[in-house]
Amino acid sequence: MNAITPGGLQADAGDLGAFGAISVRLSVEVGAVRMTLRDVLALQVGSVHSLDRRVDQPVDVLINDRLIARGEIVSIGDRFGVRLTEIVPGGAPG
Repeated sequence: MNAITPGGLQADAGDLGAFGAISVRLSVEVGAVRMTLRDVLALQVGSVHSLDRRVDQPVDVLINDRLIARGEIVSIGDRFGVRLTEIVPGGAPG
């Protein structure tokens, strides 16, 4: 199984030694919105709020809240996935 190294190169997971077993949180950020607490408390089922990104902009891929890549949302059967389109060199500072 291949893994993305900090430099964005592919490496065999077996080459990572003990580091290969470390758990990390991978998340995909579609966008964000700043709201007042009053607005958050007023949220209801069906509420819609515009995010800070357009539909055609890439999503951010983060490991432990650090940007490592950008990509696009794809449909895989009945699930969503992300196709990486850019690896951020060295990861962006957090």
